[in-house]
Amino acid sequence: MFNPGAVLLPDGETLLLVRVEGRQGASHLTTARSANGATGWRIDSRPTMEPLAGEHPEEVWGIEDPRIVWLDELDRYAITYTAYSRNGPLVALALTSDFETFERRGPITPPEDKDAALFPRRFGGRWALVHRPVPTTPGAKANIWLSFSPDLKHWGDHMLLMEAREGSSWDAGKIGLSPPPIETPEGWLIVYHGVRHTPSGAIYRIGLALLDLEDPRKVLRRSEDWVFGPNEAYEFVGDVPNVVFSCGVVVDQASGQLRMYYGAADTCIGLATADVCELLDWLRVSAGASDERSRAGVRALANGGPR
Repeated sequence: MFNPGAVLLPDGETLLLVRVEGRQGASHLTTARSANGATGWRIDSRPTMEPLAGEHPEEVWGIEDPRIVWLDELDRYAITYTAYSRNGPLVALALTSDFETFERRGPITPPEDKDAALFPRRFGGRWALVHRPVPTTPGAKANIWLSFSPDLKHWGDHMLLMEAREGSSWDAGKIGLSPPPIETPEGWLIVYHGVRHTPSGAIYRIGLALLDLEDPRKVLRRSEDWVFGPNEAYEFVGDVPNVVFSCGVVVDQASGQLRMYYGAADTCIGLATADVCELLDWLRVSAGASDERSRAGVRALANGGPR
């Protein structure tokens, strides 16, 4: 069990939509509920969402990594998830009001694409989707993209939002959205994962960025450093070692506490907490250090290069 989507229900319970991988390798989604979001989990005895290969051939090899967003306009939850088949992974959409019955909308991106979530409201009359296409050109990087739709079905105005860095950076291998965007007074807080490839394998860590509140095409800040990475034994050892990978967070609006649920080594689920204001402060400092280094580089080039 790993990589759950998360949402705070109206009754105060926390619901996780958990990726459960069967012994044959295909995944399905199962709900777990907790009164306090940390203990006493009640897990459904049967799968909540199973692959429906007959009606949806894109799901024949499983469904995985859900992100959950409440759409007030539709009075329903939107679940973006990865559907897997011989044609590769793609992003699919389902709507629900009770996590018992689901309206599957089918694919909303072609393969290969994943790590997708909607914003909870429209911008200029259009829905916005953060996602991560996988390029097939040798040497091309997997970056975070943004697309827009008038109806949650037809998507266009695709644009590159954030690029994987170069060289030895913690997010030079590839990047992708983790949980859905988090609305704050300063902007949309983006929690994203970055991958660094090493001789002993990939390391998945988590960083932060901030998008403009009214225009998510504008990246206001992006952390230079990672803020969360593998540190415990259950994060180092598992089916896929050295991985922390989040698809869901919930925020207590009264206290400002953020609870991040994440897959550890693709084997179990961990919980990490933070204060949203502290994360924004950290991002301001980390992004500021990056900006200062960039300005220093520009000054050095203007003066004939480094000395």
